[in-house]
Amino acid sequence: MRSLRKFGFIFIILHSACVLKAQPGNCIFKSPQITINFGSGNVPDPNISRLSNYRRVSMSCPSDGYYSLAPYTSECFRGDWHTLAEDHTPGDVDGNMLLVNVAPEGGIFLRTPVNGLKSNTMYELCLWLINLCRPTKKCPVLLLPEINVRLETPEGKTVTSVVTGNLPRVSEPRWSPYRPYFTTPASASTLMLVMSDNAPGGCGNDFALDDITFRECIKQTIQVTTTLKTTSTIKRSTTKPPPKKITTPQENKVKVIPVITRKPDTTSTTITAVQQPQKIPAAPLILKTRENELVRKIETEAGEIKIAVYDNGVIDGDTVSIYHNNELVRSHMRLSQEPITLNIDIDASQPHHEIIMVADNLGSIPPNTSVMIITTASNRYELNISSSEQKNAKVVFDLKR
Repeated sequence: MRSLRKFGFIFIILHSACVLKAQPGNCIFKSPQITINFGSGNVPDPNISRLSNYRRVSMSCPSDGYYSLAPYTSECFRGDWHTLAEDHTPGDVDGNMLLVNVAPEGGIFLRTPVNGLKSNTMYELCLWLINLCRPTKKCPVLLLPEINVRLETPEGKTVTSVVTGNLPRVSEPRWSPYRPYFTTPASASTLMLVMSDNAPGGCGNDFALDDITFRECIKQTIQVTTTLKTTSTIKRSTTKPPPKKITTPQENKVKVIPVITRKPDTTSTTITAVQQPQKIPAAPLILKTRENELVRKIETEAGEIKIAVYDNGVIDGDTVSIYHNNELVRSHMRLSQEPITLNIDIDASQPHHEIIMVADNLGSIPPNTSVMIITTASNRYELNISSSEQKNAKVVFDLKR
């Protein structure tokens, strides 16, 4: 792939690790249509114009206000940076990543065009980031990268904009994916990818970027079939008149008049609705490849279930994704003192609900921990949730019979 050095900064179709992440809603994603992986060797600059706060250099340890395209880092700044033996792309020999040593004023460090996207189409934009700075007590003021990712039309109109949140410093280097979703405009097949750091340069605010991919969303068509079972029963009851009695004149003292009785037609129709069983989509790969440990099973009456998730203890940069019945409903949410909220309805048509917490990272103090406050129609629960890169945490709700 990256052995094609002469092509430098390349856009190719690549089945990257982002494909292993789950999709939102009713999307099925194609293989990446476009991948930006920064090539291999001495490649052209990905930025199409000169940047105000950054300059490119050719080294694996760029200084403040500089960036480079390099395949590794080694003992940068007397060991303040992680030593990375390779870039993020699996199996990529001598492949580059973008190393950014943040400028004192921060600002835009990448501005590059993205060509060939379909119009009026939903895409997933996936990118991989890592904080290069190791945990240390050298910094009097700790600064953390916070990346703003923006897509613009050629005229400068924003199509989508997302902020990653702080990239935590960790003791062992670990890449983390970020996946905003967006819909392309009706008239623009070329967009501009613009990335900047919201935090100023300083101790702790340096990072690497690699493997930016764009995947098209194909909407699933869900058919709902209602079956009616109809049974018709028609009951008719007719009483025939008795035979006319013929009498002689002598016997005809009393005239016998036959009485005919008829019961009206009765029709009885019974319509029985056959309720379809609750359908839960197939589990995405992230739920299949990790253990889904059951934290609590709760039986509750019909009604609304309110869920609020907080960081448990020290706020250390934990981020989580939340799945409801195998569908992604919250993606890369940062745990803090402000709750991540989710409301679901439980009733006869939807009697079973599974909430699964997936750790996107482990923060600076592993594992990824949180507190889940659950309020049902009649009870309140407080659960301690712990998840890791090997284990998810699951809470199950069933309608009380």
